[in-house]
Amino acid sequence: MPRPLPRRMGIAVSGGSDSTALMHLTADWAARAGVDLEAATVDHGLRQAAAAEAAQVADDAAALGLRHETLLWRGWDGQGNLQDRARRARYGLLGDWAQRRGLQAVLLGHTQDDNAECLVLGLARGAGLDGLSGMRPVFDQGGVCFARPLLGVSRAALREWLQANSIGWIDDPSNEDDRFARVRVREAMDLLGTLGVTRAALARSADNLWRSREGLQEILRTTVRRHCRTEGGDVIMAPGVFETQPEDLARRMLVAALCWVSGARYAPRAEKLAHLMRDSASRRAGMTLHGCLVRERGEGLRIGREPEAAARAKPALPGELWDGRWRVSGPFTNGMDIRCLGETGLNAVPGWRNAGLPRSTCLSGPAVWNGDHLVAAPLVDAECPFQAAPETDFVDVQ
Repeated sequence: MPRPLPRRMGIAVSGGSDSTALMHLTADWAARAGVDLEAATVDHGLRQAAAAEAAQVADDAAALGLRHETLLWRGWDGQGNLQDRARRARYGLLGDWAQRRGLQAVLLGHTQDDNAECLVLGLARGAGLDGLSGMRPVFDQGGVCFARPLLGVSRAALREWLQANSIGWIDDPSNEDDRFARVRVREAMDLLGTLGVTRAALARSADNLWRSREGLQEILRTTVRRHCRTEGGDVIMAPGVFETQPEDLARRMLVAALCWVSGARYAPRAEKLAHLMRDSASRRAGMTLHGCLVRERGEGLRIGREPEAAARAKPALPGELWDGRWRVSGPFTNGMDIRCLGETGLNAVPGWRNAGLPRSTCLSGPAVWNGDHLVAAPLVDAECPFQAAPETDFVDVQ
């Protein structure tokens, strides 16, 4: 079903050619469509020129009549994959900005070239269908809708349009740094083009694979509705599901459940998934995976949040998403926040067993606290004035 047109939208603008073109094109469209549009730039703090570039974007946005905000990230500690860490931080900052400003969608400037590069990077990893189907045109993350309207447009075409309209852009020197795999892929694209493997052709392949993936996801949704149910934020799969379903479909169902329960964006490692599906003894004994506790009982395979993982989740203020998926509503007052119930909270609710939920499910569930004082435990106390529910329904697997 098509989504209704948002009345308030945001756009992420780095100052590069792609996002600059998107800002100018979208500003003109938004003015005619009656859509309130705002812009934001993420300053990762990794280059000395970044602050000045963000200020330049702010000036350009102001000239178009757009409110602009610079979002700061200072979380790089020199460890791990810089581009991956920066990307995750960028989406987190943009999502927080959108929720704070009441924006119903955030537009991203990814192009046909980016889609082609994703396909090549997936081939290098030996990826399957999901890893080769390119970028999602529209996706939800942390309760925010993100959209990529330029996936069918080449970077060259956008730059020609900018030049024709005397609009400048900022070239990020990191886009020429061949220490990064994506930069090396861009350099190899010209060689691939001499073999007829053009960016446009690769992007078409990614789009075709995406359509195949979407068809498979619809089959997955039907299978989930037939064989799964939820209780207390846990997913319960019917007994024998791994034996009765095709292996790939069962794996997808398991991945969807693990990601929904944990609030994670990415699937666990393939070898750990294979072990879980193959080893029924481990499932009966219970095992942890991807921040989840997985146990097989007579009711089927129950996948719940691991209490230790929930305890590490960042406290959420009223109206915010907690642990990547929970919404809590009720009569909040100053000083209250949302954290997991935990041992201390469970001990303060003597009737928690009446909820009929496993102890681990209760421990990892959301609770309302005021300092060290438990205010409410909506998952285990039906009489409390607060309500808690996951942000999305598991049957709407992505």
